[in-house]
Amino acid sequence: MTTQPTDHCDTTQRHATSAPLRTTHASSPGSVAPAHTFAMRFTSTPRGARLARHLVAVRLDAWGVPYGTDPHEAIVLITAELAANAVRHGHVPGRDFRLRLHDLRTAAPDGRTIRVEVTDTRGERLPRPPVAPEDAPGAEEAGRGLLLVAHLAARWGWHPRPDGPGKTVWAECAWPGLLPCPPCASRTAP
Repeated sequence: MTTQPTDHCDTTQRHATSAPLRTTHASSPGSVAPAHTFAMRFTSTPRGARLARHLVAVRLDAWGVPYGTDPHEAIVLITAELAANAVRHGHVPGRDFRLRLHDLRTAAPDGRTIRVEVTDTRGERLPRPPVAPEDAPGAEEAGRGLLLVAHLAARWGWHPRPDGPGKTVWAECAWPGLLPCPPCASRTAP
């Protein structure tokens, strides 16, 4: 089951089928309030993970991170890996996973940080630090997702889910050339 997305940049009000997801930043020291937030629940299925990846791609483009750019591709790939992990390792029957995408303003006048958060309801299966394939004898194709996330993201981590069982795995990507999205640029300019 999915709920309607929330985007704090849009000027139109969306009505969700359930209460909108709250945005918290307790695990992100030093960050500021988000310029934009997209939050949605997805079914813990491969189809839900694909939909999450697709909607993040669309949202990034709307926020001024165009298709085909390195930041866009990296953030979409990180989303795909975190959502796939939530489905494969964090699935609890009958429970959805949550995705939050934050566009954070940084202290630098020309910089932005995009934060991806994926929350599942399985607290006993925690992410392990990634191991490089050459360090793992007989390494298979599986198990390299967090290694990819660690390579693409400026930083990543996880924390226990504050409102119930489970965990949130997050990654942040920062690029100095990302400017505010076109519709919101006039509102965020000093």
